[in-house]
Amino acid sequence: MAIIVVACVVPVIVFAAGGHDGLMCSGCHALHTAKEPVLIFAVEQNKKDINPRTKQPYSGISALCLGCHQTPEKGGQGIKPIEGHMSHPFGISSVNPKVARVSPELLRDGKFECVSCHDPHPSNTNYKYLRVDTANGSNMEAFCAVCHPMKADPKTAAERTHLFSSMDERAYGAVAPASAVSSPAAKKKQ
Repeated sequence: MAIIVVACVVPVIVFAAGGHDGLMCSGCHALHTAKEPVLIFAVEQNKKDINPRTKQPYSGISALCLGCHQTPEKGGQGIKPIEGHMSHPFGISSVNPKVARVSPELLRDGKFECVSCHDPHPSNTNYKYLRVDTANGSNMEAFCAVCHPMKADPKTAAERTHLFSSMDERAYGAVAPASAVSSPAAKKKQ
C-alpha cells in the first residue's frame, strides 16, 4: 500500500508547477467512487454561473472548473475566479470558423471548454497551465496562433505547436471491468 501511495504522490510533487501543485489527485477526482474508466470529480459542477454568450448555466468540464474558479456568489469556491465576459469564450458548442480554426483535439465532447486551452494537471509546467509552451508568457502569440493563425505572424502560424495533454483518458481506450476480462483459466474452460 505504501508503494502505491508513493507512486501516486512522487510524480505530483516532482512535476508540480503552479496553482494546482498543492492538490493531490483527490482534490479534483473522487477516486473511490469512480464510475466507468473515467475518474469522476470531487468538485460539484457550478450550476449557478451564467455563460454570457448562451445565457444558460455552464455545463460539462467548464462547469466543473467553475466549481472552484468562480466567486461564491456565482456558485464557485472563490479560488482565482475568472470572469466570462473578460476572458476568452469557453463553454460553447460552436466556434465561428471565420474567427478561429479550432482543431478537434482541442474540443471536449464537441465543445470549446476551459480544457481546450488549459491542462490543469500538475505535470503541466506551462505558464498558467496552457496547453502550449509560451516561454512563461513571453510568447503568447504561439499559443493564440493554434486557433487564430490568420492573426499571427506567418512564421509563427506555419509552425506546428506541440499541445500538452494529460487529460483525455478516453484517448487511451476504456479499461474493461475485471469481471469482463477473461483469465487464462477461464479461457481453458471454454
